[in-house]
Amino acid sequence: MTSTISRNAPVPPGGTVGILGGGQLGRMLSLAAARLGLKTHIYSPPNEDAPAFQVSDAQTRAAFDDKVALEIFERACDAVTFEWENVPVETVEIISRIGLVFPNAATLRATQDRFEEKSFLTSLGLNTAPFRNVTSALEAKNAVAALGTPSILKTRRLGYDGKGQGKIVSAKDAQQAFARFKSVPCILEGFVDFAFEASVLAVRGRDGSFAAYDPPENIHGDHILRRSIVPSRLSAAQIEEAKSIAKKIADALDYVGVLAVELFVMNDGSLLVNEIAPRVHNSGHWTIDACLVSQFENHIRAVAGWPLGSTERHSDAVMENLIGEEAADWKGLASRKDGALHLYGKAEIRAGRKMGHVTYLTPRTQ
Repeated sequence: MTSTISRNAPVPPGGTVGILGGGQLGRMLSLAAARLGLKTHIYSPPNEDAPAFQVSDAQTRAAFDDKVALEIFERACDAVTFEWENVPVETVEIISRIGLVFPNAATLRATQDRFEEKSFLTSLGLNTAPFRNVTSALEAKNAVAALGTPSILKTRRLGYDGKGQGKIVSAKDAQQAFARFKSVPCILEGFVDFAFEASVLAVRGRDGSFAAYDPPENIHGDHILRRSIVPSRLSAAQIEEAKSIAKKIADALDYVGVLAVELFVMNDGSLLVNEIAPRVHNSGHWTIDACLVSQFENHIRAVAGWPLGSTERHSDAVMENLIGEEAADWKGLASRKDGALHLYGKAEIRAGRKMGHVTYLTPRTQ
C-alpha cells in the first residue's frame, strides 16, 4: 500500500513507521510505536534472528541492497528510521529519494566512519581524544610516534562492543594490529585518563525542537556496557554542558530522532566526546521504566513528526544488561520485586550476546 500522507504532515495513529533492522532496538521501538497507536514494518536481512518481527505489524526479509524490496517497503510506510548505524548509506539514500527517512543519510555517513566522526566533532569545537588516520603500516608507526602509548587502534568502520579494536603499546604492536585488521583503514586514538564514562540521550524533532534525558553514568566490562546509573556523578553544570554538546551535534546534522553521545568525564571535570550513535542507545534503556516517555517513544514521536514527549525522570534507576547465560536465570530475575525485566526474544543464548536487561528503580533523590 502506498502512503497518502503528506511529506510534511505527522504520521497519524494507524500510520506505519518502517524500521531498518530487526534487533532488540527495533523490537523496543515497535513496542513504543504501538503505545501511540502506530504500526511498524520491520525490514531485516534474510536468515537473521530478528526479535523485532515478533512484535511488529509487517515484516520484510530482504538484503539491504535489494532495490526492489526497499522500494516496496518504503511505499508501505509513512516514515522510515533505522535501529543500527551500520545500515548501508546507500540503503538510506534509496529510500530518501522516494520517501521520508530519519535520521538522514548525511548523518549515517558521518557516524559510520570513526575518523570522519572525530573530524566532524572537532570541527564543531568539541573535545575528543587525540587521533590520527591510519591507512598503512608506515602511518601506524608515525601515528604512534605522534600520540605515544598506550593508545587504541580501531577499524574506522563496523566495530562495536569492542570488536575491531586493540590496545597498542609500541609502534611494532600498532603495525601488527593493523595487519591483523586486514589492513583496512583504521584510526589511532591516544590514551585518555578519565574518571568515568557517561552518555547523554537527546531527541530532536522534525521542527528542530530539542530535549535531553539526565545523563547516566556507564560501567563497561570486556568492552560491553554492563550498567547505566542515574543520577550520575555529573554536577548540574556538567549535565547542562553534556546536553549542550548533544544539541550542537544534533543541530549541525539537522538530526531527527534520538541521538546518543558517549562521553569521557575527565579527572578535572571536563567532558570529551568519545563516540556518537545516531539511534536509540543501550545506555538509555532505563528510560522505559524511569521516565514518563522513553527514548524509544520519543524517537518514534520525532520520526513520525509528533510533538516530543517529556524527558523528565520520575525515579532513580540502575539498568543492568543481561549478557549470554545471565538471561538463563529469567525465572529468578522475574521473581524479584525491585526490578523490571526485559527479555529480547532471541532464540539462542551466546557468550557476549545481549539477551535482555533489568532496570531497578528507587524513589528519585535529585
